[in-house]
Amino acid sequence: MTSPLRVALRDRLTAAMRAHDRQTAGAMRSILAALENAEAVPVTAHDAPVATSEHIAGASTGLGAAEAARRVLSPDDERAVVEREIAELRSSAAALATAGQHERSTELVRIAETVEAVVPG
Repeated sequence: MTSPLRVALRDRLTAAMRAHDRQTAGAMRSILAALENAEAVPVTAHDAPVATSEHIAGASTGLGAAEAARRVLSPDDERAVVEREIAELRSSAAALATAGQHERSTELVRIAETVEAVVPG
């Protein structure tokens, strides 16, 4: 089941794409990817059977043997991931402003505010 936060982020992505707002669309894709990455679990050597072969080193055997279960993020976990991404946008904006790149800095602040509008509470 898709969370309300992800639905809202995807809606903003769709709106940005329709408006040809490449920067916002890219940021939304990046944030959605960060959420997907947060669901990944580390794979250990004991998770999947390994076949030894002279052709394929460390290959997994059997249908779905290389599949790993994903973590389920709570709404608080999702919010924390998105808030980290917002903080990174704001940090980058501050660094660009310091470097005199005010137009790009302003753009990143606008994107951060767009994402903040989606985050509940």
